[in-house]
Amino acid sequence: MFTMTQPMPDHQPFFVDLRWRDQRIQLEAQWVGAPASPAPTVVFLHEGLGSVSHWKNFPDEFCRAHGLRGLVFSRFGYGRSSARTAALTPDYLHQQAHEVLPALFAKLGIVQPWLFGHSDGASIALLYAARHSAELSGLIVAAPHLYVEDCALEAIAAARAAYRDGALRARLAPYHADVDAAFRGWNDIWLAPAFRDWDIRADVAAITAPLMAIQGEDDAYGTLDQVYTIARLVPHTHLLVLPGCGHSPHRERSAEVIAAGGLFIAGSGHDREP
Repeated sequence: MFTMTQPMPDHQPFFVDLRWRDQRIQLEAQWVGAPASPAPTVVFLHEGLGSVSHWKNFPDEFCRAHGLRGLVFSRFGYGRSSARTAALTPDYLHQQAHEVLPALFAKLGIVQPWLFGHSDGASIALLYAARHSAELSGLIVAAPHLYVEDCALEAIAAARAAYRDGALRARLAPYHADVDAAFRGWNDIWLAPAFRDWDIRADVAAITAPLMAIQGEDDAYGTLDQVYTIARLVPHTHLLVLPGCGHSPHRERSAEVIAAGGLFIAGSGHDREP
């Protein structure tokens, strides 16, 4: 594993050292895709139980298909990144979008990136774009959350039961240094009464950057109103609704997402100099 003081070859994991709220944190990261691409970097933002390795090959395949370079990283508390030192609070997604992402981009010299976010990562992408649309090439969000729905809470409660039974824990363990902390952090905050009123619709309305929203019709964690609301609030949104698809379009319908996402980026001028 490389650090920021050592060379960072593409497709080799490395750590980024950041200062955040008087803490030193290390974020596991990896460059993927086309090493010499002149286009803006695509930054992939993982789901609430994700990490660098949990994405598997999708970011690299997405970027290589379109001649792009990408960055994948694990938020602290996930993957091999630094452990969290406190429980998540209802503004945890805002913290990532407004504090951690700007620091990460500054550290790595990333300008005018594309964002590709899934689930929690999609919400982070939307929150970042709400404040920094002029500093983005655009964003693609898959299975985003704008507000808390009953179906999401039911699915998350079911995930808690599956984790206690052991099957879900066994599936997630290879992707996290501390799988219990990763799961409980996400699960506990979503099921906390204080999170029930979490809502970012007012933030999303401020987005002016190119935006594509993707959702499966059979997503257990959110209804199609999540992406339809984005389209109402941001009229230039490109929608992709996938029949017979659940919460992970990039895994369940990878080829379609790669093709549609690439066309969207190309149509938005991905080869503009950053």
